[in-house]
Formats: sequence, structure tokens, C-alpha cells
Amino acid sequence: MKAAAFTSYGPPDVLKLMDFEAPQADAGQVRVQVKAAGVQPADVSVRTGWVPPGATVSFPQIPGNEFAGVIDQIGEGVGGFAVGDEVLGYRMLNCYAEFVVVSVDQIITKPHGTTWEAAGSLSASGQTAHTALQELRVGKGDTVLIHAAAGGVGSVAVQLARFYGATVIGTASERNHDYLRSLGAIPATYGEGLADRVRSLAPNGVHAALDAAGGDALQASLELVGDKDRIGTIVAFEQAARLGLRVIRSQRSAVRLAQLADLHSRGELQIHIRQTFPLSHAADAHREVEKGHGRGKVVLSIG
Repeated sequence: MKAAAFTSYGPPDVLKLMDFEAPQADAGQVRVQVKAAGVQPADVSVRTGWVPPGATVSFPQIPGNEFAGVIDQIGEGVGGFAVGDEVLGYRMLNCYAEFVVVSVDQIITKPHGTTWEAAGSLSASGQTAHTALQELRVGKGDTVLIHAAAGGVGSVAVQLARFYGATVIGTASERNHDYLRSLGAIPATYGEGLADRVRSLAPNGVHAALDAAGGDALQASLELVGDKDRIGTIVAFEQAARLGLRVIRSQRSAVRLAQLADLHSRGELQIHIRQTFPLSHAADAHREVEKGHGRGKVVLSIG
């Protein structure tokens, strides 16, 4: 099979299209012919030397942690799925490839009408946003501040918070303000004076804050949210630990993914695809993600 992989840590150019032996499904596993794979900031971190908790990186390493495709091989003991089923799912690494093998408890059936690009990029950002809003106890009547609200995680978090009945204030560059309004958020611009701008937009106060940006976002959140346990970050872990704030890591499961897929299929959750690249241009996809301040998701089209 073909896959995008790297043999040393480094800039996007270390990602090359390579030939690999296709993996085989073992007991309790399925093999999926991949149609699309989302590109995450976490994938960029892996390429530059970060090792996900519980994972092992070995060269040549195939990155990628979310996918959608068609089952083409079933391992012993697998029930509920058959060859030819369209699915989406997640695993720690190895998704930038024509085939991926995954435990059957890490896939769900792809909803009818969902595009491959949306299905292949729903799991990672979607489950992170879903986890975060649960941990921050966001619900009806809350006002929640979401930093980097136009990005992959932020876009989903805005929509979920609105679905839960919260008012959302989202920080983003001005060119993304109309996009945030289309998702139901009140936009605010990054930079000096952010806390004052948010106060003017939230006369009844801010109840929770989710940081997907880093930098000064947590300090601004501290000025605005009275309960430190309702301020969380998915990026600035060391800063959060110093400030006594919540560190949020995605808790992924098929149940959580199915809930997101159901919302998407009912039109309650939109997945904005910023740009799609072929597998052979995975390095360009990483460059696009590294630009920052983009809206929605970057996807590799494989099948």
C-alpha cells in the first residue's frame, strides 16, 4: 500500500509517499480501505517529535489519527460489521495510508449522506470538543468563551455549546468573524484588551472558558470566569498546571463518536472542510495546518 510517512523528525518536507506492506486484520479487528483522513495539529506535533501517551513512534512512521473508509477485511470474532460496510473511526497513528487496521470498538457506521471528507475528519476534533464541554459542564443558560473558535476543535465546540443551550463568545481573527456568526457565536478579536471586549459582550458574566489557542487566552479567561474548575485548555498544559486550571485530553470512544455522527446526520453539527489534499501532498496539508488561524478542517483524500 501507499502511505505518507517520515523517517526522521523535522519540517513538513520529511513527509514522503512510501510503499508499505498492507496490514492484516487480527482477531477483533477490521481492515479499512481509507477514503479520507483528517489532518490534526497533533499530527504535526508527532512529526516534530511528540509521542502521544500510550503510543510508540518507530521509523518509518505513518501519522494520522482519524479516518473514514470501507471495510475490506474482517478479523476473527468480529460481529456487527461486514466487508463492504462504510465506516469512520480513530486510532493513535497510521491513518495517512491506503489501508488501516483498527479494533472494532474504534469504528462506527458512516451515516448515509455524510461525505467522506466530513466523516474522515469528524473524530479527532469532534471528540476533543465533546470531551471538553462535558468536563466544563457547559449547559443551558451558560455563557461560554471559546478561544480559537474557528479552528477544527473550536468550530465543533461552538456548535455543541449552542446545541446544549449556551451562549457562545468565540475568539478569532476578524476574517473569521462572519464564519463564527454563521455557527451561532458572538465573535471577539484576539489581542490586548480581550477581557474588556468580552465583558462588554457578556453583561451577565462568563461561566466557562475553553482554550484551543494558547498564549494569553488562559490569563484572559482567569479574569472572566469565577470558577477555575470551569476553565480548561487542550493546548497549554504547562501553563494550566501553573495556574491551577483544568487540562483536557480527549476521551475517545465509539459511543461518543456515534453521538457526534448522529448530530451531523441530523444537520445539528456542520464540519467545515477548509482544504483537501491528495495523500501524495501530505506535506502541503501539514503546512496548511501550521499556518494557524484557519477555519475548520484539513483533510487528505486517499481512496
